[in-house]
Amino acid sequence: MDVSFRRPLKELSSTAGRALLSVVGEDVVVSGVAYDSRTVTSGDLFFCVPGEKTDGHAFAVDAARRGAAALCVERPLGVGLPEVVVTDARVAMARMSAAFFGHPADDLLLLGVTGTNGKTTTAFLLESILRADGRTTGLIGTIETRVAGARKPGVRTTPESLDLHRLFLEMKRAGVEAVAMEVTSHALVLQRVEGLRFAAAAFTNLSQDHLDFHTDMEDYFCAKRSLFVPERVRAGAVNIDDPYGIALMAATMVPCVGYGRSPDADVRAVEISSGPWGQELSVTTPWGDIAMATPLIGAFNLANCLAACSTALQAGVGPASIREGLAALRAVPGRFESVDSGQPFAVVVDYAHTPEALDNVLTEARNMAKGNDGRVLCVFGCGGDRDRTKRPQMGMVAARLADVVIVTSDNPRSEDPMAIIDEVLRGVVEVKGEGADHVMPDRREAIAAALGLASGGDVVVIAGKGHETGQQFADHTIEFDDREVARDELIAMGWSGSGANLGSKERAS
Repeated sequence: MDVSFRRPLKELSSTAGRALLSVVGEDVVVSGVAYDSRTVTSGDLFFCVPGEKTDGHAFAVDAARRGAAALCVERPLGVGLPEVVVTDARVAMARMSAAFFGHPADDLLLLGVTGTNGKTTTAFLLESILRADGRTTGLIGTIETRVAGARKPGVRTTPESLDLHRLFLEMKRAGVEAVAMEVTSHALVLQRVEGLRFAAAAFTNLSQDHLDFHTDMEDYFCAKRSLFVPERVRAGAVNIDDPYGIALMAATMVPCVGYGRSPDADVRAVEISSGPWGQELSVTTPWGDIAMATPLIGAFNLANCLAACSTALQAGVGPASIREGLAALRAVPGRFESVDSGQPFAVVVDYAHTPEALDNVLTEARNMAKGNDGRVLCVFGCGGDRDRTKRPQMGMVAARLADVVIVTSDNPRSEDPMAIIDEVLRGVVEVKGEGADHVMPDRREAIAAALGLASGGDVVVIAGKGHETGQQFADHTIEFDDREVARDELIAMGWSGSGANLGSKERAS
């Protein structure tokens, strides 16, 4: 996006608070900001941000060569440019970027969602509610970014602070009034949302994930909890059906409502009816009772709807808009998404990549299959270069809840796919006393095998990648979309119609 203004460096430095601007740099004017030296253009302020694998200080010379006007550093480098010396370059980048772009977030109603599972669906629901409330909306999350209805693919679930403030300015210029966004634990630890204040935020749940980044579950929880402080959020909505939610309610000083099915919940589902068409529920709240309906199925989506309802109420949105917004969202890409080519069995693609998420999806699939005297067939794998300890746990979940377990590759990244599979199989063996029904490292072959084994009334769950459109290997990425692959394989099998997955259609001749 073109930014057609310039800022005095001393103005940005004073805004950063901790920054100590050297005398030589007081009159420097910057025309842009950057943290990746490859994107630096003439006149930019370059932030030397330390990362997990690389340190931005090592790229200062490259930034200078490309025309940087000044550097923001945690230690003096002496490369011939004015330097803003700070204690924490990430905090400084967040504050100075906000100042450079004119603090656009101050003019937006921000609603945040954090937790292990359910962030994406809850953010989609919140955006739908805000639209129903008559607001021009933005969405920031895993699947995509939306700016006043215009869509573009998501890069990071929560962007780096500099990118985030640039995006907020784009939204403001497009007339956006309210934004629903996912807030990850990485974003909280790495100061990507430093300086933002949310009108309300939801805590969905906490289960094992990201232990390649966090030291343990307590460290993971502390990262999530750090969103719920007065300087970051005005009010919260917390899932008290989750034990970590109960702990958060006890620890936070922010006004929060608890939601869930628990008798202690402030926002509580008291009457629920469900079917293939969706769910209807009556919810008691401090704002009065609300009757609502959603096309989304499953107990996990009921929790997501309660999260969105509670967060919206905390932000001052009325019940009528909440009802309309929940009813309007038909599906979320890659979240219990149906693939239908007229086959007499259900095919569901879901992003589930944690033990709890896989448990939720397979439990719902079992409920569907049970009603049709069918089986559950599960295709899944685990990502490489990520938390290894959850791999056997996911194997245990699949072995316990699926009738047919097919273990395959997810995104192996730099790891050996078979080494990942072997760790998953340890969990399968622990439950079944034997390995998976099928081990197929080639994900397309695994999906095709599951579809070939399925018969009327069965439910095939393809888990782990959801909305993703590529598969990452050590030195390359290939195009791969579970939904498209499943559809192609069904057509190759002769199914080329459309309609209810559990219908009784004949194969195409």
